[in-house]
Amino acid sequence: MRPSYVNLIMLCGLLMLNIIFTQNMVHQFFYQNYGWVLIFCFLNLLLFPIGIYIYKHDQKGMG
Repeated sequence: MRPSYVNLIMLCGLLMLNIIFTQNMVHQFFYQNYGWVLIFCFLNLLLFPIGIYIYKHDQKGMG
């Protein structure tokens, strides 16, 4: 039982976006642009349920 390659690539893309948003959030915090910090934080929080949905969808398809 292997995971679907499409779902695996989507999860890797979400992880890459999560890393990019976190890096930008820390960078903007350093320069005290707190509005952008909140935007990147919201985007990070938005990606988490999407990743869980893709994972659960992949697990349901395997079983």
